[in-house]
Amino acid sequence: MRKILIPTDFSENAFNAITFAIDLFKYEISEFYITNAYQDDIYADEALIEESDLQSVTETVSNNSKYQLNRILERIETISPNPKHSYHSVSANNLLIDEMDKIVDEKNIDIIVMGTRGKTNDKKITFGSHTLQVIKYVQCPVLAIPENYKYAQPKHILFPTNYLIPYKRRELKLLCEMASPFRAIIDTLYISISDKLSLRQKDNQTFIKEALHKNIINFKIIKSKQIINTIYQYIKENNIDMLVMVNTRHSFLEDILYQSTIDEFSLNIDIPFLALQNIKRY
Repeated sequence: MRKILIPTDFSENAFNAITFAIDLFKYEISEFYITNAYQDDIYADEALIEESDLQSVTETVSNNSKYQLNRILERIETISPNPKHSYHSVSANNLLIDEMDKIVDEKNIDIIVMGTRGKTNDKKITFGSHTLQVIKYVQCPVLAIPENYKYAQPKHILFPTNYLIPYKRRELKLLCEMASPFRAIIDTLYISISDKLSLRQKDNQTFIKEALHKNIINFKIIKSKQIINTIYQYIKENNIDMLVMVNTRHSFLEDILYQSTIDEFSLNIDIPFLALQNIKRY
């Protein structure tokens, strides 16, 4: 059974991520955990809250969270009554990252699906701050869905990698089982000034091939020093409809995510983006 966690701030971007996940996993028996962590909402106007009012404000925010989650479940049932899917709502007086860590651990979540931007919807950045924090710090694969992205079956997937890390079988199995129902082609892309692979890289490449055995895989090499620009150009020139990268030390994604400011992440992703965390989980 597939276990999927979807955070929501009740924006349309967040609901779009929900509907994308429902369509993506429509062939699988799946449990969806739709969660709203509302602690930040309680203290949003902290300067205006008297200590005596805190309990009342907390109760109001909590009740609204539960009400909005129920509305989402009703909306889902209307648009997608899939008998293979079951839904759970989680309303929590907690910080988003802490609550998601808790649910991922307790429910053994396979994947988090969320919108790239929420209520603030700052178009100057690729990811909203919450999405970026989840990708960086929550130990679970994250699938980020761009604003207003209309669901399309993932037919051509790009997986840039330097083959320097030993990949986790569970996460590659997730990618394999996501892609195989749609007969997707997966292009693994090595971007380097050299077109030769070390023995270690060849071993890791073989592991990928074995783990993604249900899919057609193309192993590509492009000579370049410009990783971000090369990925972006490859996406545009090859009609890629999903980008997959690994978030770990010594990976392409680490170089992108851990720059000094979010604004430096100039990839401008307008397709679904899956960040594998390379975490050993069972």
